[in-house]
Amino acid sequence: MTLMTPMNVARHRLQNQHIAGTTFAKPSDVVRWLGAVQAQDYLGSLWAIGLRMQNATEQIIEQAIADRTIIRTWPMRGTLHFVAAEDVRWMLQLLTPRVVANNRWRLKQLDLNDAVLARSKKLFARALSSGKQLPRDRMYQVLEAAGIATAGGRGLHILGQLAQEGILCFGRRQGKQQTFALLDEWAPAAKPKSRDEALAELARRYFTSHGPATFQDFVWWSGLTTADARAGSEMTRNHLGQEHINGRTYWFPLSMPTPRDNRTTSYLLPPYDEYTVAYKDRSAVLSPSYAQHLDAVRGILGPALVIDGQIVGTWKRTLEKGSVVITAHPFRSLKKAEKQAFAAAARQYGEFLRLPVVLA
Repeated sequence: MTLMTPMNVARHRLQNQHIAGTTFAKPSDVVRWLGAVQAQDYLGSLWAIGLRMQNATEQIIEQAIADRTIIRTWPMRGTLHFVAAEDVRWMLQLLTPRVVANNRWRLKQLDLNDAVLARSKKLFARALSSGKQLPRDRMYQVLEAAGIATAGGRGLHILGQLAQEGILCFGRRQGKQQTFALLDEWAPAAKPKSRDEALAELARRYFTSHGPATFQDFVWWSGLTTADARAGSEMTRNHLGQEHINGRTYWFPLSMPTPRDNRTTSYLLPPYDEYTVAYKDRSAVLSPSYAQHLDAVRGILGPALVIDGQIVGTWKRTLEKGSVVITAHPFRSLKKAEKQAFAAAARQYGEFLRLPVVLA
């Protein structure tokens, strides 16, 4: 197999991430395959999962959260992600100690010592027992009632710290508010992994689902030390292929097929999608001619308009009464076939929301 060009790297990623030609029927299948789905933008992360499923709707993804098959928490890089329920504990155990260690200076700055965190843990254990779920403001009230101040970022850092310790996770949404639950009650117990097993599993999942990708990409995505990332990569080497392109070594699944569909394709990616943010080097999906474009930065972190694997603009949704208006902001003029592909992608998003689409 020959990759050779950034365009082919991008097209392989579309396939391996199941953006193109997906066969997944359940949200947990998507999340398990990718290892983790970045999720600090909640509504965007629902679409990130739905984009990689057949016949997906926003309600189906939220039902998976309510059914506790996917869990939203802070497993890596101090950033919110969805992970499969059976993966949440070994991923927290592997990935959060480094984040916690790096955050100690901030906890000290906020006067959040071990005693305060231990008290917070006990308070939440009582408040959330028997399957209760509380929104953030109610969680803060529990702390404040016990004399633990939450202003100035203290409350959020307490919640994040306890989530990374495996005490808390997010529950189902109540209206527009996110809730918290006890992880031990929300997610089923799972067989633990040894450190080597966890490192190898994480590397295998990343390169299988995100490849072709470089070792540096994996280090960035996982937040592991270089030594741990290398150990995990070496343990899974026999399950992966490698190719050297322009001085970089790309790792990918051995069974990766060669893309053969030459039709123009378009996808509307949500903010912080794995296709854009899960790589340290994003040059395969963003042309150098757009790299200095102000909106190109937004295209990486925000809603990205992708045509034939390349970011060629941004897009915006506006919810109207009974419809969703989708506006494209391309970096260049779109050809007729590209406009048609964009319209098809917009209809797919409308189907996800169960709303008719109006193209602005």
